[in-house]
Amino acid sequence: MPGFNHLYIPGPTNVPDQVRMAMNVSMQDMRAPDFPAFTKPLFEKVAKVFRNTTGRVFLYPSSGTGAWEAAIQNTLSPGDKVLMSRFGQFSHLWADMAMRLGLDVELIDCDWGTGVPVEQYAERLNADVAHEIQAVFVTHNETATGVTSNVKAVREALDAAKHPALLMVDGVSAVGSIPFDQDAWRVDCAVSGSQKGFMLPAGLGMLSVSKWALDANKRAGYARTFFSFEDMIANNNNGYFPYTPATQLLHGLNTSVDMMLDEGLENIWARHHRLATGVRKAVAAWGLDLCAQEEKWYSDTVSAILVPEGFDARDVISTAYSKYNTSLGSGLSKVAGKVFRIGHLGWLNEGMVCTALSVAEMALIDTGIKIEAGSGVGAAITHFSQTAADATPKRAAA
Repeated sequence: MPGFNHLYIPGPTNVPDQVRMAMNVSMQDMRAPDFPAFTKPLFEKVAKVFRNTTGRVFLYPSSGTGAWEAAIQNTLSPGDKVLMSRFGQFSHLWADMAMRLGLDVELIDCDWGTGVPVEQYAERLNADVAHEIQAVFVTHNETATGVTSNVKAVREALDAAKHPALLMVDGVSAVGSIPFDQDAWRVDCAVSGSQKGFMLPAGLGMLSVSKWALDANKRAGYARTFFSFEDMIANNNNGYFPYTPATQLLHGLNTSVDMMLDEGLENIWARHHRLATGVRKAVAAWGLDLCAQEEKWYSDTVSAILVPEGFDARDVISTAYSKYNTSLGSGLSKVAGKVFRIGHLGWLNEGMVCTALSVAEMALIDTGIKIEAGSGVGAAITHFSQTAADATPKRAAA
């Protein structure tokens, strides 16, 4: 089919041309004496995206799932009690991993379409006077349902309870796209991946850790090799890795973080909010609902859109793909067939969002769902036009 293959899933996201070109380099000696001149500044720049000035970052040749595992294995011990919540496919998978690794998981099940139950977390933490809970887990952005949770409020609950538990955050579809401040929120382990807001292909698991997580590493009881902090630190301190790194991806990451820091994190967050609001206005104009049950849960990186009763969202997705050369995100697990997802994160602008919405409209109409052609796109255009002045980037901090 002629024309572009359009990608509007919540990851992998679109890769900018300059990032693709940065990865188009010859194979490189990762033991060469000049390799640290490339890697050491890269570690520092990635830490700036996480807003981590007191700890360090680890870059694993893995997915975000690998970084999840690294966070657990390097800071906790088998049998440790942890507090988690489940409200979507990815929070479910993280809890499943914790159980498989032998942690004592105190799990709070929530409605899909809601997020981390901060009030219940606060109750559990206040009741834990013996401080048996060793870590509290937060899925910052649940990609399956388009829900964002309040990490700052969880930190405040920990502080109010005077609880020493580590704060572990899955920021795979959050970091680099929506507000995240590791220092201010005192997040101990922040997980991300290269294929979301960092605008790269999949293949890098990113883990940004605090000084308290590094202290916990000295007491952690898991056997570990591939994800070992000790091995990474011993090599990273000299600019190298304990095994062959994904060098081409590191070159792409170097360019992508330069782009992010040049735009400015606050500007990136504002851009994502504005684009996401345009999508939400389109959904409302169609007369459809989001999976996210309340405005406080709305995600600025992905919208999970419910189709009416009697319709299958998979038909909308397959129609968009087969007829209009466009990938929309599918519903996962409990919401399979109930939602289709539009990813609006990473390298994205108003025109790209309007393309996603126009294809979604055609696919919805072709599937038999009664919406007015142009209604959603029109609502988004009106929003973008009315807020164009607000889109002028603020000067990035030095």
